[in-house]
Amino acid sequence: MFFFFTCGTHTFTNRLAGAENLTVQCQNCGNFSGHVVKRWEWFTFCFVPLIPFSLKPYKEVGCHICNFYQDIKYRPDVQAQLGGGQQQGYAMGPPQGGHGPPPAGVPNHPQYK
Repeated sequence: MFFFFTCGTHTFTNRLAGAENLTVQCQNCGNFSGHVVKRWEWFTFCFVPLIPFSLKPYKEVGCHICNFYQDIKYRPDVQAQLGGGQQQGYAMGPPQGGHGPPPAGVPNHPQYK
């Protein structure tokens, strides 16, 4: 008799409520392809999600082109469009110098690479 068990992780992703139609610039590759998503990682055993890795899902901007994810707390443009923050002097649209490095305040953390 032989039993075969598998385990691993699975990530569930869906658009954040209230931001389903929001598309923003990816601060990694510069494309206007970022979507505000809710991402939740689970540990799976025999393909059945059992244990979440965190108590609440991440709220992030995700780029489907370069697979870059960034927490929305570092994106004042997203917070302003969601109505969660006051923003002054920020013009929507591509940066004037073309694509460049992320703005100041964006963490250089492996999670965001």
